[in-house]
Amino acid sequence: MPDTSATATVRPLPPLAAQAEHLIRLGVHELAGMSADELRGFAVDAGRGDGDALLAVHPDRAPASALAPLLRHDGRPGFVVTDMADVDRFAPDTFELPDAPLYLVTGLDRGDHMANWSPDEALPALTKEGRTPLLLTEGIHWVLQQPAVLERNHCFMTIGSRLRKANGTMDARTPAIWISNGTGRDGRERRNAPKVGWCWWGNRHTWLGFASATSRRQ
Repeated sequence: MPDTSATATVRPLPPLAAQAEHLIRLGVHELAGMSADELRGFAVDAGRGDGDALLAVHPDRAPASALAPLLRHDGRPGFVVTDMADVDRFAPDTFELPDAPLYLVTGLDRGDHMANWSPDEALPALTKEGRTPLLLTEGIHWVLQQPAVLERNHCFMTIGSRLRKANGTMDARTPAIWISNGTGRDGRERRNAPKVGWCWWGNRHTWLGFASATSRRQ
């Protein structure tokens, strides 16, 4: 198994005020049922204490299905794969989100050092490092604010989002964000588009890391 001592992919985020304005331009505040001033006010207040944090909207207010089409890569909009119509049912299972419409995610890492690991292998390693895996919506927010974080051959899973089935067992699918090759049901017109898809919990992929953070807070 690869060495987990290195945690890199450190990319300075835009200031929170700039992140808020970008979300407003995209109309995310309207998706979340809040005013632009509410979003700006949170960014101003939160910005007094956090110099490098991601502004995230709670998935109950802005779900993955609504955020994914806002992604852009090579001029193409993002999309959710056709066989993941239940994408918004994937939710945090081993941790709780802040009880607020807006919150901060700090210490982001794309998890390149875990490429070619399975989610089953990565989760306990992240936990041992004191890190928490990103939710799918948090991963989308990260790419919205920093499109360059999504690179061909260096994309990531968001294993903080899981789907518990009616019988109590976990769905074996694991959400991930990568760049479409425009093959199969994606369609050639979606080549190079940001893609929200899934991988099996026990499978490894050389081009997918495991996005994680150090903390979430209001």
